Order: sequence, then structure tokens, then C-alpha cells
Amino acid sequence: MESVPKRQFVSVSVDFPGPAARRLLESRRQFVPQGLSNLAPIFVQKAQGALVTDVDGNVFLDFAGAIGSLNVGHCPTEVVEALQRQAEQYIHSCFHVAMYEPYVKLAEKLAAITPGSFAKKTILLNSGAEAVENAVKIARKFTGKPGIVSFSRGFHGRTLLGMSLTSKVKPYKFQMGPYAPATYKAMYPYPLYRPEGMTEEAYASFCVEQFEQFLLTEAAPEELAAVIMEPVQGEGGFIIPPISYVKGIFEICRKNGILFISDEIQTGFGRTGTMFASTQFGIEPDLITMSKSLAAGVPISAVTGRAEIMDAPSTGEIGGTYGGSPLGCVAALAVIELIERERLCERAVQIGEQIRSFFETLRQQYPIIAEVRGLGAMCALEFTDPATGEPLKGFVAKLVKACYESGVIVLSAGIYGNVLRFLTPLVMTDEQLHEGLQIIKDAIISTTAIESY
Repeated sequence: MESVPKRQFVSVSVDFPGPAARRLLESRRQFVPQGLSNLAPIFVQKAQGALVTDVDGNVFLDFAGAIGSLNVGHCPTEVVEALQRQAEQYIHSCFHVAMYEPYVKLAEKLAAITPGSFAKKTILLNSGAEAVENAVKIARKFTGKPGIVSFSRGFHGRTLLGMSLTSKVKPYKFQMGPYAPATYKAMYPYPLYRPEGMTEEAYASFCVEQFEQFLLTEAAPEELAAVIMEPVQGEGGFIIPPISYVKGIFEICRKNGILFISDEIQTGFGRTGTMFASTQFGIEPDLITMSKSLAAGVPISAVTGRAEIMDAPSTGEIGGTYGGSPLGCVAALAVIELIERERLCERAVQIGEQIRSFFETLRQQYPIIAEVRGLGAMCALEFTDPATGEPLKGFVAKLVKACYESGVIVLSAGIYGNVLRFLTPLVMTDEQLHEGLQIIKDAIISTTAIESY
């Protein structure tokens, strides 16, 4: 990989956070609940593409993308113009009261681009958690069964049902129960930690067998409406399951009359190298949940699924006042057109290859990096103590801080908080990518030296 000037794009002053940010931090402490987490003391003034400028003029490379919401980058011209045109016509009429064309056009487009050649229908909503909630409602209505199976380390939102399906107690669930009934957790593969000497294929077979046992010991198929699975786990640490495992679970669902819900809220819209990650696992889900990068940061979500399943609820049983807002719909249509025209799925593959190649080289020198993994541009580094195998949460927290203080915004992940994940906008240039990777590399080296690993 060719080197580029280290500070071609990034510019962070030595007194970061600056005076304007410090004033806003004081207001934030006074008026905003502490339960809302914040990655860094950054208050955004403007953002474009993969660059973020704060209120003090500091410029950062964005490797977080609003937790995967900005596959097409900050403020793409086509989306901004679509929003402006729509705002001049009407902002909201509520689809339940007075329908509008963008809702129907987006539903038609989602039917065309999601996996499966069967007839599909779509409900549009506000957030990823709301999409999950409605997918479960629809699955229960169609099957007449209550049970829902999610997986260890999975994340499906912060609402009552969402956190019930989520498999990380702190910070998402602690002292917030009781949780929704008829929800179950099954084992999800973690290939890095498979038994020593076991091949990945053998491990995949073992995990499928564990799921079959789960249906005997924990939840009878006759009582299960659906399985909900992230094809690549997001908050759980960007864990990529074997293809044969996902296919195996899918086939078990088919044989037992259990619907398969693919949660593509973080994996969707080109992130993994295809429009939806399900395609790479060779499955056609009954229902797909979507949000995040659907509309370049405008709040909107969707559930798309087989028409006969989506039609199970009677009139009035699903919906919401703001679901599928006109602004969200036109933004989403512009985003999808941009992804297709600019071939951002292919770009995701290129970005991912560069990230993995860069850090595989570094891993040979720094065994603190236990694994470099990824699918498309959904990449991650896992950090463990090379002597003990202990997850290094504290190290990654310091690394994230070192990165944003040097001008790169990046996120942690994983149930132990020891994974560094990359959610770069897919419009990031090679020059921006290389500069950001070099800054992250320098932060890893310096943090490792301080911690003496």
C-alpha cells in the first residue's frame, strides 16, 4: 500500500476539545441525561463525505459513519436535493390519513432489491428497533405462535422487545427487566474461539447440532414463530458465521414452520459487499429488517417480506403516525439510486480488502491483535492479551480515545468491548482511507507501548 501524507485531511488542535465544545459539554451535562453515551467530546459543525468538522474547526476522518448509518457518506448532494424538494411540497401527512407516492415507490424498490424472487410487501417505520418489533408482530400474527429465538451476542434494539432479544446485559438491559416473554437465546458461532484442532466446517456443523438440541431442550418448534439473526453480528463484534451454519439454521426453520427474520439493520445497503448480507449466505429470508444506511441518516426503517406473511395483520394492526415519513422515503430512494449508480457494493469490497491487508501486516508484528476479520467493508480488529487470551477492553477504550484525539472517529464493539470496528462511508477515497489507517496504526503502536504488551 502506498503511503500518503499523514495529515492531508485531518486537523486537530492541541487544545482539543476546543472552547466552543467545552461550553457545549457543560450544557450537555446540565440538560441531557447521563444515560446517553457519547464516544468523544465532538460537537459537529458540518460534515461532507467522510469528513467531519467540529464547532472549533477540528477536522476528523469518520470511520464510524453514525454507527453504520452513512454508507453513502455525510450530506450526499442527491439526498440533500431530494429532501429540499420534498420539504417544499409537504413534510408530513401521515400515510394512514393521506397517502403519498414516495412511500409506495420505496416499497416497490425494496421489493426489487431484497433477496428472493417471490412477491414481497413492505411496511415503513421510524427506527431499527421499531422494525424489529413489527417483524415479530407480523411473524406471530402469521404463524399464530408466540416464540422468538435470537442469538448470543446479538443486538436488536433498546425497546422492551428489542432488549429482550438482545444478548448483552450491560449497558443495554441491566436493571431494566422484566423482559418480554416467549423470547429465547440460542448459541451463535464465534469462529475465533472454536475448539482447538476443530476445522471451521466441523465447528459450523457442531453449532447447527447445538441449535437442534436447543429445539429439544429450550423451545419447541411448535411454539416458535420466528428466528431472528444478524447475518453478521454488529454490536456483538462483527462476528462472521460460517455460511453452512446460516444455511443450516435456515433449513431447520423451513422444516419446522419457523419464519426466518434477517436483521440487516447494520449489514444492509452495501456494507458487506452486496446490497444485503443474506445474499452472501445463500438464503432468502421470510422477513428482512432495515434501517441505518437506508436514508443517509434520515430516520426511517423498513420490514420487507413475503407478501402473504406481510398481509397477515388486519387493517390497523400495524403502523404508526410517523412511519415512512415523506422525507425519509425520498432520502431512501436517492440513497439506493446512489449505491447502484456509484457501484458502492463493489467499493465496499475494495475498502474491506485494503483494511484487512493493512492490519494483517500489522498483526504479524503485534500479537495483541488476535484477529483481523471482515465481510466487505464491515471489518474489525479483536484485541486480546497474547499471553493469557484475556479480552482487552481497557486497551481498546484507550485506543479509541487516542484515535479521535489524532483525528479519526472509530468505534469499539463486542460483549467484552475489545473489538475495534470500521464503518467507513463507502464514498471514502483511497487517500482518506490510507491516512486514517495510518493514524489508527500509530495509535495501536503507541498504546501498545504504554501498556507494555
